[in-house]
Amino acid sequence: MAESRVASITPEEHRQMTVQGVGREEEIYTKRFSPAEEQARAETWEVLVRDFLQPRIDRNAVVVDIGAGDGHFITRVAARRRIAVDLSPHVHELASKGVEILQVPATDFAARLNEPADCVFMSNFLEHLPDKRVLLEVLEETRRALRPGGTLMILQPNIRYVGPAYWDYIDHHIALTEHSLVEALEVSGFEVVQLIARFLPYTAKSNT
Repeated sequence: MAESRVASITPEEHRQMTVQGVGREEEIYTKRFSPAEEQARAETWEVLVRDFLQPRIDRNAVVVDIGAGDGHFITRVAARRRIAVDLSPHVHELASKGVEILQVPATDFAARLNEPADCVFMSNFLEHLPDKRVLLEVLEETRRALRPGGTLMILQPNIRYVGPAYWDYIDHHIALTEHSLVEALEVSGFEVVQLIARFLPYTAKSNT
């Protein structure tokens, strides 16, 4: 396993992002999730990684988790390098679990990897971006980060099936269906090889 590596934005950069509406996630999620709900989330991720995601990821891969949050995915997946990208200062807590940390925007991480990624993963992330222009920038940056033939995996709430409940959370800004997400991916240079329009149930709470 590679040595844990850390790159961070400066305190002033983080303050500016907070002023712009980014960086309140800890406050929001502390109020949103009870200890029992956190435990249930952890158990769900244990099964999801073991039975669905890990079989699709080579254990010698370089894996990047965009919007890694609490690290439910990146701390469970087996890979040669595991890299968490997140603006939250709390992402540094994942370093103790052998995860490399990039506390940088998702629009500016590719050049910091030192080698191409084999797999980039995003879960419940894109809906938190401020607008679709930034969404396309994130996807284009992700394409730059991946090796030729690399894989982008996205788990994403689908407003087609969720309906108005999608907007029950203050940190949801972008509404996506499977069709609009495919269009964004194709515009950004990706080829979609598998699409599951309905996958996990939409839970009573939502987070990055």
